[in-house]
Formats: sequence, structure tokens, C-alpha cells
Amino acid sequence: MPIHEKSLIRPENLKTHEKLVVDGVDVSGHWSTFIHSRVVTDYNEALQEEIAALPGGENIHRCWQCGSCTNACTVNAVNPDFNPRYWIYLVRMGMESELLRDKDIIWQCVSCNKCTYACPRDVVPEGVMKALSHWLELKGHTRKSPSMIFDEVFTEQVIERGRIEEGRIIQSFFRRTGQALGQDWLIEMGRRLLRRLPLAMLTRLGLSSVHAPRTHGWARSRAALREYVAEEHARQRRALGLNELIEGAQRDAAGIPHA
Repeated sequence: MPIHEKSLIRPENLKTHEKLVVDGVDVSGHWSTFIHSRVVTDYNEALQEEIAALPGGENIHRCWQCGSCTNACTVNAVNPDFNPRYWIYLVRMGMESELLRDKDIIWQCVSCNKCTYACPRDVVPEGVMKALSHWLELKGHTRKSPSMIFDEVFTEQVIERGRIEEGRIIQSFFRRTGQALGQDWLIEMGRRLLRRLPLAMLTRLGLSSVHAPRTHGWARSRAALREYVAEEHARQRRALGLNELIEGAQRDAAGIPHA
């Protein structure tokens, strides 16, 4: 396959001869730069379908590679290696091994949604970045990112109680990410709230943190949401082939031969 994507030409694949003469012509220096030949054999033809099966990745097929997302990206302005357009290209090409080379920075999306506003095709690149992070975690390529842990904490509280309490969300998030609750910025925010908020509101906030109230009559809604989430998780595992992997691991552990 010809290389038509500049980002695929990695620095380590370039080779330059300091002194090279070809047919009596000195082509030393940049004239003698070669790209190491390679053959990509590990295409994942289902990669686009796997990403599309995850929340946020549904419209990845619409991308026409205009680059508006990367041009608008907040993180790309700081780190040029953060390139949503390029990663979407790799997904659509099925080049999983190339995608995994950037697994340590894909999760750094700050969800500012500038890419989504700039996209002329409604791909929702911010959602695709979330789907990519989720895919990396589900496939076991990375640990859960802090943003994914926060999403889980937020969702769990909504499902369990039908409402959110910011204080409890922060506590749960810090606990799961191993952070201390007594952070300077949080203490300062608390001091300012104590000075400015009415006493009645502060009292309600305090009681909510201790009592953790629930939305009245939430039981049926909670059961429906749990059922829906379970169905979505099962659908995602099927789309990513995780059921087969889990069953295979269980068979290996039990010493049962594969069919």
C-alpha cells in the first residue's frame, strides 16, 4: 500500500546516509533519505464498526478528512501529536497497530467540543475521542482515564438516586482516583462558598452530603436504567468480540480445549 498519510512516516522508519554515491553522483544528506519498507498484516477490518458500537462513535463513518477537528482542537494547539483527524483515518483504514502507538495521548481530550462545532459533517469528533478512550480501556490496552472514572461516578449516582450531589461526586471521584480530598483549590472554594452562600442553602448542601436524598418514586426508573445499561454493555462486548475473549480465557483457566 502506498503511504499517502504523512503521519504514517515515523521518524524511526527514516534512514539517511551521511555519505552515499549512486552511479557517480553524490546523494549524501537528505538526498539519501529512505523509508524502511514494511508490510502491514494486522488490519482490523471491523475496527470502524467497533468504534461505532460505542457511545459517541456512531457517526465516524461520515468523516471526509477535512481536518477541521484538528485545526480547532484545544489540545492540538499545545501538542501537535494530538490529532483527531488522523486517528479517525486510522480507524476507518483498520490500522489498529498504528492507532495503539498513540494510546497514551488519545485520552487527553478535554471535551471542549470545539471540534464538534467546527465539523461540517456532524461526525461529533469529541464523541469519537470518548469512544476511542472507551475502546482502549475495554480492549485492555490502557487503564481507565480520570475522565472515564468521573463519567462512571456521575452516571452511577444518577441511576442510583435520580439526582446528583456535587459533593458526593467529588468525594467518590477522588477516592477512586487515589486523590486526597483536602486539596488547596477545593478548600479555597469551600471558604468562598461559606462567605457568600445563604445559611439555608449551606444547610441543605450539608444535609444532602450526609443524608444522600433520592428522587421520590425513583425505584422503577432505576430498574429500567440498570436494565438498559446492562443491555448496552452486552451489545458493546459483542461488537468488540469481548464475549469470545472472556469465554476463551475461562476455558484456558479451566483447561478446557477450544472447539
